[in-house]
Amino acid sequence: MKPKFGVVVFPGSNCDYDAYYAMKKILGYDAEFLWHKEKDIKKCDIIILPGGFSYGDYLRTGAIARFSPIMDSVFSFAENGGVVMGICNGFQILLEIGLLPGIMMQNVSLKFVCKDIYLKIENTNSIFTKNIGNKIIKVPVKHGEGNYFADDQTLTELERNNQILFRYSSINGEATEIYNPNGSRKNIAGIINKRQNVMGLMPHPENACDPILRKTDGALIFKSVVKSLF
Repeated sequence: MKPKFGVVVFPGSNCDYDAYYAMKKILGYDAEFLWHKEKDIKKCDIIILPGGFSYGDYLRTGAIARFSPIMDSVFSFAENGGVVMGICNGFQILLEIGLLPGIMMQNVSLKFVCKDIYLKIENTNSIFTKNIGNKIIKVPVKHGEGNYFADDQTLTELERNNQILFRYSSINGEATEIYNPNGSRKNIAGIINKRQNVMGLMPHPENACDPILRKTDGALIFKSVVKSLF
């Protein structure tokens, strides 16, 4: 069975086609765009909320996209166990709608950051990582508001429930401040919900799937999901 990815398109999305291209043209999965004004998720098995600047990031990142008609369906899909992956702006939207805890703030540098970074996998038992193992992966970041914040109690719960999925690190897995591109608490780059079917990730794995670009570590995340589910 070939899995079907649904890629949501919001006004201002600019990584939607990147995600679609990576899933369909590079990895060979079925993929379809899901327009923000629609409610039909078209029998997709996995939904991607892509990066970009949905609705121009007015008010806050993800604040308006959270009210799009398609998000009612995405929320129900996730609540019923469906797999949802929020990348960059998609992560911000998942925080706004409450599928993941915490908030996103402006980078501590007050500058947009765009570069390749390393990620240490903290939870190797999730569907997003179980087929990757302890490998340190390299993927790009490109954001101005990727500074993940949660209060101490929430951070404790995330740690206790193994909900911290990725941390910014060195090539050797050192998750220290010097390797943190945005100031996020505990070097957090990605988290999952308690049920472990919803993931939010600030870096862009869809931009690290193509062998032609000599960047393929991002594909490991998508392949892990597919191998875990099918």
